[in-house]
Amino acid sequence: MNIDAIIQGISIWALPVLFAIVLHEVAHGWAADKLGDNTARFMGRLTLNPLKHIDPIGTILIPVVLLVSGSPFLFGYAKPVPVNYGKLNHPKRDMIWVALAGPVTNLILALLSTLLLAVAIHLPASLGWVSEPLALMCQASIIINMVLLIFNLLPLPPLDGGRVAVGLLPGPMAYQLSRIEPFGFLIIVLFFVGLHYLGLLHSVMGPVLMGPPSVLINLALSL
Repeated sequence: MNIDAIIQGISIWALPVLFAIVLHEVAHGWAADKLGDNTARFMGRLTLNPLKHIDPIGTILIPVVLLVSGSPFLFGYAKPVPVNYGKLNHPKRDMIWVALAGPVTNLILALLSTLLLAVAIHLPASLGWVSEPLALMCQASIIINMVLLIFNLLPLPPLDGGRVAVGLLPGPMAYQLSRIEPFGFLIIVLFFVGLHYLGLLHSVMGPVLMGPPSVLINLALSL
């Protein structure tokens, strides 16, 4: 990928990636705040200011490396919003809602981007200087939000799906699953490295991560 293509890619993806990962984390903190835990609000994390949420590796390095390497999908993350589950009104039950707030926010953003993409496509040709970059950014937004949604729903702590599973499972099973949390990201990394080593990364994860975004993009094109 040449430097012009890299700059163009960053200009298209930067805002959608920031919105997707920042709003994902703010949603967790907002839900926790409504359910009794004001930790995120007290620490100033219930803000859309990206500087409060940027993680140098997850927000910048990983997305840029994936973009430059020509990955079929982008992924990133912000600094996790602190949640003290012990302060929630009903910790085991409320953990589920706090965990789901992030993926639900990504789903809403993906659907709004689908509608905006449909609008951009039908703008007059004379507004091509607006409609073309807007359409590309909407497609990027659909992809990053759906990838975050799908990835975070994997039932493995510390991902949101893992925390939902911990909240739903009976006590002993929930405890055993929660013990995986310190090793969760290592398991995920090893899984992806294993698929890459076997040459199966694109063939296995491509359809899983890119199938749903393609459905929404095609829906926008048909509206």
